[in-house]
This record gives sequence, C-alpha cells and structure tokens, in this order.
Amino acid sequence: MNTPAPVADPRPKSDVAGAVGLVGLLGLAVWVAFCHFWPEIVDAFVLSSPRERLTGPNAALMGLVFCALPMVLWSVLVEKVHLRPSTGIDWKIKRPLASVVDISITKLAGLWATWAIIGFLYCLFRWYWDGPYQVAMTVLGWSAVPLFLLSVPYVLWLDRVLVEPRDACWHLGAWLIGREAHDPAQIAIHLRAWAVKGFFTAFMISIVPGGFADLVGRDWAGFWRDPVAIANLLVLMMFVVDEQIGTVGYILTMKPLDAQIRSANPFLAGWVAALMCYPPFQMMNQGGPLFYEAATADWTWWLQGQTVLLWVWAALLVTLTGIYASATVAFGMRFSNLTYRGVLTHGPYRWTRHPAYLSKNAFWWLATMPFLVTNGSTTDAVRNAVCLAGVSAIYFWRAKTEEKHLLSEDAKYREYHAWMDRNPTVTRFINRLLAGLKPQRGAVVQPAE
Repeated sequence: MNTPAPVADPRPKSDVAGAVGLVGLLGLAVWVAFCHFWPEIVDAFVLSSPRERLTGPNAALMGLVFCALPMVLWSVLVEKVHLRPSTGIDWKIKRPLASVVDISITKLAGLWATWAIIGFLYCLFRWYWDGPYQVAMTVLGWSAVPLFLLSVPYVLWLDRVLVEPRDACWHLGAWLIGREAHDPAQIAIHLRAWAVKGFFTAFMISIVPGGFADLVGRDWAGFWRDPVAIANLLVLMMFVVDEQIGTVGYILTMKPLDAQIRSANPFLAGWVAALMCYPPFQMMNQGGPLFYEAATADWTWWLQGQTVLLWVWAALLVTLTGIYASATVAFGMRFSNLTYRGVLTHGPYRWTRHPAYLSKNAFWWLATMPFLVTNGSTTDAVRNAVCLAGVSAIYFWRAKTEEKHLLSEDAKYREYHAWMDRNPTVTRFINRLLAGLKPQRGAVVQPAE
C-alpha cells in the first residue's frame, strides 16, 4: 500500500532578505578589526599616529556607518527594495515640482513640529543629560541643523513620486496650519511612530560607545584557551552586533529603503510592557521591584574548578547570545521595538516567533542562577527566582502584545503566525524534552533474567 506524500507547507517569504543583515555584519566586523588592530597598522605603515586602539565614541559611531552602508547598497542595488509597492513610491509618477510644493510645505510643518516636540522632551527630562545619554544628546544636537536643511529637498523630492503624498505627517501639518481637512487618526499614527523613534533612538545611541570600547579595547590573544574568557568575549561581541545593527534600524526608517515605520503599536499594554524593560522605567535594574541579583554570583563563581561544566555553560551562553544577536541581524535595517516594518520569517524566526526574547531570558537564568545566593538566605534565593520569573513574564506579555499588533496589521503576518502554529519547532522540542523527563505512568519494570 502506497503511503501518501506529505502535504507541502512552505514557510511564508520574509520581507527582509537574509543577506542584508549579513553584509551589515561583515562591514561592522571589518571596522571592529581595523580599530582593534590599529596599533599594528601604525607599525606596519609607519604612521605618525598614537599606537592606541580606536575605542573612542567617534570610532563607535563610525561603526554605524560601516554597518549601515553595506546594507543600504545591498538593499538598493541587489534587492532593489526601492521598487517595491510597499514603499508607497511609484518612480514613474514624477509630478512637477510646482504641483507638490504646497503639500511638501504642509508636511514639513508637521515634521519640524514633531522634531521640536522631541527636542523639548529631551531638554525637559533630566535622565537624557546623565551618563551615557550625554553622547546621544551631543550626536542629536550636532545632527539637528543638517537634518533640518536636508529635510527640505528630501521631502520635495519624495513627494513627487509618492503614490499618496498626503501621509500621516502631512495630516499633522494640515492640523497645525489649519487650511485643509485632516484626519486625527492619521495624526495619532504619526505621533506614535515618532514617539518610538524619539525614545529608542536616543537610548540606542547612548549604549553604542560603551560596548564598542569594551570589545575593541580588550586583549584578544589566547582567549580561546579559557571557557570563561571565550564566553565573555564572544558574548560581548554579539551584544555589540545587536547594539550596532539595532541602532541603524532606528535611524534608517526611510520609505525609499522600504524600511519605514508602517505603524506603531496602538495598544497601551504593548507600550507598558516594552517601557518596563528600558530606563528610566526599567523594573529589573538595581533598586527596581524586579531586581533579581541580590547576593548572587554569576555562573563562573558557582562552577569554578569544574572545567567540563564551565565549557558546557560557556557553550550554552554563547549559543543563546548568538541566537539573540542573529535575531537582530535578521532585521537588517528594520529593527525597532513597538513597530510594524514588514514580516520576518527567516533566520531564527523560522523556529520561533520570538527568538530574541526566548534566548535572552534563557541567558539570564543560566548566567545569573538567581536561585543560588552567596549569603545562604533562602528568602533571597526565592525572591531572586520569583523576580526573574516576573521579568520573563513581562517578556511573554511583550510578545503577546506585539503579536496582537501585527495580527491586526498584515495578512502576511497572520499567515506566518498560523504557519508557526503548524510548525512549532521550539515548542515541539521543549515538549519532547519535558515528556522525556516525566516518569511514564503504568510502565512495567521487567525482572532481570
């Protein structure tokens, strides 16, 4: 009897090509190596420059350029994303400039008003002027005038080819100018998108220099001989990848790159869940209600002297961080919290809808071991474990609010969501693992012969 062939269930196509993030990663790797080996380059070419690794903020910010430029070139020259209908652009239109001037002026009024509001909020809230945020404020301050000047030719150029130049930004300008009808719902869409961009761009820029300086400035010699050293360096390296590519994603929200914010999460629960994970609202930092590291020591302390276990734990932590970083790389130029910018189905997203959240939380549990405390206090051990469980619950909540947003936006995401329900690689693996650990009811023990 012939067995029927299995029904094909192809994975939906991703809106982002896997190669986009990879070329960005390659560009970043070249720049990191250049900065790290700068003393050797000085010696080799007898340059009149200090023999110091390039660890300053300017070098870290230049990493964004080396990361972004290959992704832009690949997307435009190879993928030709600027020709996609999803950009909202039809390059054949080419309206006369005179026909779009009024539209563009209205749109610029909305855009400049948005920037003014964001700038005012930066000035108003004190945390933007403390610690690493000072770098972000300096960068954004220096960028303000060039962005203001370049916005004029950019908007005029883009409005000539947009299918619908009266977009959400235009509706805000129309409301401000008061001479044309506007749609309040479109204004809300515009303000939500820029709230995401304004909040997270400053945060991402602020964390870029620290990780970059730590990675470039470290001694890489012989790190592979020690499991702790190799884990620390590779984990740091992948966090830098996440920071750099993630920051590029917030900066390059541009329609010609098909990387625009199509919508920001309209649900209050989504915003609350996300902001609880970032300063100044972070719940799990020191002093926060979900701080889970009271009297803890990390994995290296608890496993010291256990060489095999150290290597196993190091491999697990590096693997989890690799999954986390690869989830960001998969976005290419489109990484952003709380937004819809296209559907991802490749890379780690073929295994689970939320690889970054899953791997990040597993990393925290393995790296911190909150249920083990150095002071022997059962209370601290229980409290730490419960608090980290609370953190994991917040990320589960974030995942569900993001799914709710995306399911309401795009039929393609609904298709991917349904495909993942039919092909739950990670869930199936966990269920099988748990099933293997459970004793089998009714099992009969055969007597020895």
